[in-house]
Amino acid sequence: MSQLDQILAAIRSSETTQAARRNWNPGYQGEIDIRIAADGNWFHQGRPFRRDSMVKMFAGILRREGDDYFLVTPAEKLRIQVDDAPFVANLVERIEEKGQQVIVFTTNTGEQIVVDRDHPIRIDIDANTSQPRPYVHIREGLDALISRSAFYDLLNLADETERNGVAYLSISSMGEEFELGSTDE
Repeated sequence: MSQLDQILAAIRSSETTQAARRNWNPGYQGEIDIRIAADGNWFHQGRPFRRDSMVKMFAGILRREGDDYFLVTPAEKLRIQVDDAPFVANLVERIEEKGQQVIVFTTNTGEQIVVDRDHPIRIDIDANTSQPRPYVHIREGLDALISRSAFYDLLNLADETERNGVAYLSISSMGEEFELGSTDE
């Protein structure tokens, strides 16, 4: 089994679990003092989570509805605070498979994402700093902020193309092309 096949099998298994959780529709709704900071760290009542296993468990039951984020179990739906994106993609890897380039991100919770049509990269521009804020879509409204070091690694893998006299950096993955920005900006 190739490296890509192993990654895709793990993702499919996770997606099956997520599909079952989508059917959870608990009657009780409330709030809990949990916050996910912009750097991906989780806090409960202002104190950081100390066990990664707890973060991974809660990340698995995280759901987004509109602008709100919830931890959802069969019995409860509790709103939490998310400062930016709930995950941080802190590792990027390029795999060559059957002559095709595949970009794989790994998040701060260990989840792997294959960049494709359903899991695109997008670049927002921070209104205060005018700096790029790169994200990759994980699932069902949940995104991961691409860390600065992972973004630089991604830029090193990118190709430069020119359109209408403007040079752009772009990356391809699973046959899809994703623009990362203009080199003139």
